[in-house]
Amino acid sequence: MKTLKVLSICVIAAFFVASCGEKKKEMKEEATEEVTEVKAPTVEPTTPNIVGVAAGNDSFTTLVAAVKAAGLVETLSGEGPFTVFAPTNEAFDKLPEGTVESLLTPESKEALTGILTYHVVSGKFEAAAVIEAINANDGKFTVPTVQGGSIDLSLNDGKVMLTDAKGGTSTVVIADVAASNGVIHALDTVVMPE
Repeated sequence: MKTLKVLSICVIAAFFVASCGEKKKEMKEEATEEVTEVKAPTVEPTTPNIVGVAAGNDSFTTLVAAVKAAGLVETLSGEGPFTVFAPTNEAFDKLPEGTVESLLTPESKEALTGILTYHVVSGKFEAAAVIEAINANDGKFTVPTVQGGSIDLSLNDGKVMLTDAKGGTSTVVIADVAASNGVIHALDTVVMPE
């Protein structure tokens, strides 16, 4: 009887050890499965905001300097969306000599801010939407700017033209430059508010 008890205890102990070993193996497999299921987060490249896009393009160095001088970096880096009709360096070069340098001084900050915000429209308007709006409004579509004035948009030989408050015109030379908080359309001439 004593042998039977010892044998029973051994069988139970062996069963217990075996089941613990199986349990450990199962737990180890589950842990391994869990570890293999955990993946490193994928970081999708994000499009920079309007200021970031402009800063990364050599055609907009004067514009970026002006945005910084006017204290508009934070505004144009905001959520938006914005449509920016962005004058290229060549557009700024068309201004009378000394104008850009004068506008970049602290004393001209208010005037510079007015000019720059005259190039910004609230909302995201890609070229197709702009052209559609022009065509739907008998060839001329007036948009309010962030500055408070308005710009007339029209078409000339299939290109979007802007007419400012003083009657000056500018042509969109590059359309639909994507930004995370809107879109940029490059201009060949600076437009001016009243």
